[in-house]
Amino acid sequence: MSRSLKKGPYVDPRVLKKVQAVKASGKHTPIKTWSRACVISPEMVGITFQVHNGKNFIDVFVEENMVGHRLGEFSPTRKFVRHGGKMAKEQEAAKVATSAPAPVAPKK
Repeated sequence: MSRSLKKGPYVDPRVLKKVQAVKASGKHTPIKTWSRACVISPEMVGITFQVHNGKNFIDVFVEENMVGHRLGEFSPTRKFVRHGGKMAKEQEAAKVATSAPAPVAPKK
């Protein structure tokens, strides 16, 4: 459910303060944050954030088309391993076997 228009988008004040400090310093140091619910505002464009995904921090470089989205959308919390089981492993092994280059005979 979206946030009320009367309240406006949620931008964490601590993150906004850090963004202003980075812009004022002119350095492009990444901002480490746990605030995944923070909405990306136009002031954040061009800044790198390190967003926590529950285990480690993932670098997110903010671009113009990300404005209005949340920081957590760009830091996935689940790792996709792979679908399939025995059959998928056999297909994978067959693909690797056919794509391997033929061994070159030594020159005499």
